[in-house]
Amino acid sequence: MPSRRTVLAATAGVAATLAVGGTAYADDKKLRSLISRMTLEEKVGQLFVMRVYGHSATAPDQADIDANLKEIGVRTAAELIAKYRVGGIIYFAWAHNTRNPHQIADLSNGIQKASLELPRGLPVLVSTDQEHGIVARVGKPATLFPGAMAIGAGEKGREALRQKGGGGRRAGGSRADARTLGRIAGRELRALGIRQDYSPVADVNVNPANPVIGVRSFGSDPDAVSALVAAEVVGYQHSSVAATAKHFPGHGDTAVDSHYGFPVITHTRAQWEELDAPPFRAAIEAGIDSIMTAHIMVPALDDSGDPATLSRPILTGILREELGYDGVVVTDSLGMEGVRTKYGDDRVPVLALKAGVDQLLNPPNLAVAWNAVLKAVQDGELTEARLDESILRVLRLKAKLGLFGDPYVSHRAVDRTVGVEAHLAAADRIADRTTTLLVNEGGLLPLSPAEVPRLLVVGADPASPSGTTGPPTGVLATALTELGFTATPLSTGTAPSAATIARAVAAAQNVDAVVVGTYNVTATSAQKTLVAQLLATGKPVAAVAIRNPYDVAHLPDVRGYLASYSWTDVELRAAARVIAGAVAPSGRLPVPVQRADDPGRVLYPVGHGLSYPA
Repeated sequence: MPSRRTVLAATAGVAATLAVGGTAYADDKKLRSLISRMTLEEKVGQLFVMRVYGHSATAPDQADIDANLKEIGVRTAAELIAKYRVGGIIYFAWAHNTRNPHQIADLSNGIQKASLELPRGLPVLVSTDQEHGIVARVGKPATLFPGAMAIGAGEKGREALRQKGGGGRRAGGSRADARTLGRIAGRELRALGIRQDYSPVADVNVNPANPVIGVRSFGSDPDAVSALVAAEVVGYQHSSVAATAKHFPGHGDTAVDSHYGFPVITHTRAQWEELDAPPFRAAIEAGIDSIMTAHIMVPALDDSGDPATLSRPILTGILREELGYDGVVVTDSLGMEGVRTKYGDDRVPVLALKAGVDQLLNPPNLAVAWNAVLKAVQDGELTEARLDESILRVLRLKAKLGLFGDPYVSHRAVDRTVGVEAHLAAADRIADRTTTLLVNEGGLLPLSPAEVPRLLVVGADPASPSGTTGPPTGVLATALTELGFTATPLSTGTAPSAATIARAVAAAQNVDAVVVGTYNVTATSAQKTLVAQLLATGKPVAAVAIRNPYDVAHLPDVRGYLASYSWTDVELRAAARVIAGAVAPSGRLPVPVQRADDPGRVLYPVGHGLSYPA
């Protein structure tokens, strides 16, 4: 780990110029002075946030070196910084950046050291997507919280909708829980050297068929979503981590995933103001540090056919001028299909900057993107003054976060912060308030180890996010066994074959009850056949929707149905406690569930949720 003396030596020149803590005018004056001395190439680099493979900034594994050479043309993170002077680096688990807390801290320090040792070295803003729930890049032993829709279902508080006169049984989540999540998650990210989190999701999920947002959203009510977004922003930024509201101008009513296609939002301007805008307004009022754009078309806001990421009417006209936002605007990944459909990879970064973007995230070909921006300035399509506007915002954020004073972290801070008992206990308490009991005919739940001691846990085992220790059937079975049952896991997958279903039915003959995890059930899903044949055994069958709560509409014969909103450990453990009666269910649906045979009719409204004594 770098010594304090090394830190001070490396940062002395810039820190002397940028003493943080003065007036905003004085800080901006010093930042502008710094910008005036930067070369054009240095300025271009500050606009980019890039992925890089490897657990180390200077000595990654050979496979990661090979991947970096293939995708970026450099061997290591240190070489990336030296060649392109990038202003930010984003961490991913799949890029092997987040193996364990000490390694993450060392990687962050190595990145900062590589940048600060360059002439006019500037600190790097390290970021990640740590939404919790189904999107988490930093796994255990870090603290993992329930995802956004689970927080939206949370029992404690429901302040936002009570203010609307809805009463305590309406959904709305707990602002206190959202603040706690942001505060604790922010502390842990900061200890790891990650100072910008691409969270919270501010999209209002009003489309049950949304393939990319869904449970990443706090819910379908814009007022409730607004309250929770603002609370989480306050929590993160209280811990000196930049929160990022995404995906502006609102990705909640799409049926196309912008990673693979180009979604179109057909809301009128009035509908956008009512449904999509409120959470972003709330985030801005809460002092949000950064906002991420969406690769979607919204003709009512811009009829040019351009995605919002490249739309000056949306990013400058609405976000900057109408909403009064002057913080950092970061694109969603520029490798996504939604932003590449209309323009080439050389035009996208230039058009994004012209639209009002400050940070260009993860272009598919950094050399092409970097040189395109450089050429656009040299040719006069972009002015250097325009770049200076964005660089000022980026450097202002780095200064606010204290990165000019001391960008390094320590193993000691990691050990006393990341995954400590108090944080894990807080996550469990919050999770206990989120599990939602949707159906309980005949009092099927809770199950008692004295009455049904042997359980079979079957169901879907989707790819595990970072917040899991294994397949959900195994995690749930382990949690139930710890609560007094003898629970046996059997993975049947998201599309079980006839042979797999037969094995599950045979296994059910040897137990007293069955718990089945469902995942994105549709009208034609083989999971429906699995559940029907398990019910035909006559054994009690309880189900847990381990992602979308909409599953319940497709399985009307299940007499006991819970929604956990994710298959991460923290939420499955909470579901197990509810199944066993150790915790009374208290969650309320933050989205409506429509009938499967008549989507125009609501089966379970927002606020629905049953309970029983613990």
